[in-house]
Parts: sequence; C-alpha cells; structure tokens
Amino acid sequence: MLDEPTAGMSPEETHHTAQLLRSLAAQTTLILVEHDMNVIMGISDRVIVLNRGGILADGLPREIQAHPKVREVYLGKIKIHAA
Repeated sequence: MLDEPTAGMSPEETHHTAQLLRSLAAQTTLILVEHDMNVIMGISDRVIVLNRGGILADGLPREIQAHPKVREVYLGKIKIHAA
C-alpha cells in the first residue's frame, strides 16, 4: 500500500516510479492512494474513485475516464496520457 508515492517528484522521477510500480504489479497487488491521474491511469488495472468518504466509481481506467461524475468531480478537462 502506497500513499502518494510520486508526491514532490519531477516529471522524470514520476515516470520512472510509475514504470517501477507497473513492473511490481505483475508480481503482487499494489494499492495506491494517488492524486496524479496520469500515474493512476497509466499503471492501474482497476481504479476505485472515492469522494466524500464513499465510492464514486469502480472500474477499468477507460471506464473511469468516461464516467460523467468522475469527470465532473476530479478529471475535469485535463488530458490523461499513459505513463
């Protein structure tokens, strides 16, 4: 379980950390609490979005990106790209 593993990192450090986490995920389950949506969408097989103490959405990254309420609350108009 990792809480904000890329906080305070440069874009290059974030990219390398995301690659490392993705490689670890092949061997073990990782649980991340992360606000960097590019990191989350780039390395996750499943995303659970929490809002105000409850589950707002649960699904594949592409489903989360398309979820209207998630877009409204979290994603807005930012462009998501894979790590």
